[in-house]
Amino acid sequence: MAPRKVRLMATVIKGLSVNDAQAQLATNPKRASEPVLKLLQSAIANAVNNAKMDASKLIVKEIRVDGGPMLKRWLPRAQGRATPIQKKSSHITIVLEESDKVKAPRFTMAKKVEKITKSKAETIKKVAAKTEKAEKAEDKEAKTKTKTEKAEKTTKVAKEGTKRKMFQRKSI
Repeated sequence: MAPRKVRLMATVIKGLSVNDAQAQLATNPKRASEPVLKLLQSAIANAVNNAKMDASKLIVKEIRVDGGPMLKRWLPRAQGRATPIQKKSSHITIVLEESDKVKAPRFTMAKKVEKITKSKAETIKKVAAKTEKAEKAEDKEAKTKTKTEKAEKTTKVAKEGTKRKMFQRKSI
């Protein structure tokens, strides 16, 4: 992704607490927010596990986005010409710092969801299939009731309709 696009996300989280930065990146619709969020989570894990820092005290001290290697491609154009395409990439450097001031977190980030095993998935599928069958049976019963009601109404309307047709005025 181009450094210019990633820098937009980098400026958003610079100076924020780690919790606030995660919330900003998780809710931002830009495409660059996802890789920056993954990088931030990795940096937090490294700080907690390797440097034995407290995750609640961490802030984003510095974040730098530099240009990475560029893939150069060509796009064919009219009359035998070609236009260059530069597929840009970026190097992101993030520095976290432990602050003395501890603020209460404004947001709570959800933990990662557990991976579902095959046996759990099978039981979930069975339960879903049973509920679908029950819903289909209820729908069929409701449809048959409505069909019989409609048939009764149409017969009444048909009897009255013949009288109306005999004495109906022609539209002008």
